Amino acid sequence: MLKHACLLLCLSLPVAVAAADYAVGADLSFLKQAEEGGTVFKDQGRPKPGLQIFKDHGYNWIRLRLFHTPTRLPNNLEYTLALAKDARKLGYKLLLDFHYSDTWADPGKQFIPKAWEGKSHTELAQAIHDYSRDTIAAFSRAGVLPDMVQIGNEISHGILWPDGKLPDHWDNFAELVKAGIKGVQAGSGEAPRPRIMIHIDRGGDRKGTKQFFDKLDSYGVVFDAIGQSYYPWWQGSLLDLRENLAFMAETYDKDIFVVETAYNWRTAEYKQKPAPFPETPEGQWAFLEEVNRIVLAVPHQRGKGIFWWEPAVAAGPKSRGMFDNDGNALPVTTVFDQWTRR
Repeated sequence: MLKHACLLLCLSLPVAVAAADYAVGADLSFLKQAEEGGTVFKDQGRPKPGLQIFKDHGYNWIRLRLFHTPTRLPNNLEYTLALAKDARKLGYKLLLDFHYSDTWADPGKQFIPKAWEGKSHTELAQAIHDYSRDTIAAFSRAGVLPDMVQIGNEISHGILWPDGKLPDHWDNFAELVKAGIKGVQAGSGEAPRPRIMIHIDRGGDRKGTKQFFDKLDSYGVVFDAIGQSYYPWWQGSLLDLRENLAFMAETYDKDIFVVETAYNWRTAEYKQKPAPFPETPEGQWAFLEEVNRIVLAVPHQRGKGIFWWEPAVAAGPKSRGMFDNDGNALPVTTVFDQWTRR
């Protein structure tokens, strides 16, 4: 079977990472919307709440995105708090992903929230501080203080364009990131501050990763973890990923997460070129198994987890999801069974 023949880039795995410290995670930001809209997720043909399905298969972290004032998407503060509460009841840890935008923020776009348009750089820094502070305080009051917080989403090209756009405005960018971190600290009150993640989209790009984090370090930005996106059709081969994760572990003394990854269970990205794994349910399983092995083998026990991007949605990128067209869980949901069950 393919899953027994998948690439074993790591011939021996360290026993270094304690299970309690390893993030088996998923970005489930659209899950609540899907279920409220009538989508029924099933495991072995049995309907179950989506959160329970992932919990049953060893998932212990949920990643939730937050938009400032979305007009088309559901991920505002009220929605995100409700989903975080549901997840915490099942024992999930929470990674909060600030987009600092009213819509998607990524390397190709970082739109300033409409409420902040026209502000000077100084005013934007204050706005990002206050918004981060007030948001974290709201989570704290609700009893769901995040365990970790991303200051922006895939910020390799900056945030709050044009003020914090890179590479032209590094001074502004660093001040904005520091303001966000200080806001998280202020919003935490007497509780320990959530860990801070800096997230870029350079999973298989050692050169780009080095350029970004060397420059960020020169500004004295204090953070705890590096998050990388890794989609093989955009960000290099599995060997590229392994090389870059090892480089980061040797260089930056930070915990490392593949905080976004996914693969298709039906033909989507590899119509005109050879795929590293077949775009089939079995190939999707093999992909996640191999990425997980690479993260587990990161030097110095720095590989701390992996998050699948949007495995449970009603519409959109369903070919990258973990459920088929009838809502049945695909084999990929079982990858972590062998690591977490006893």
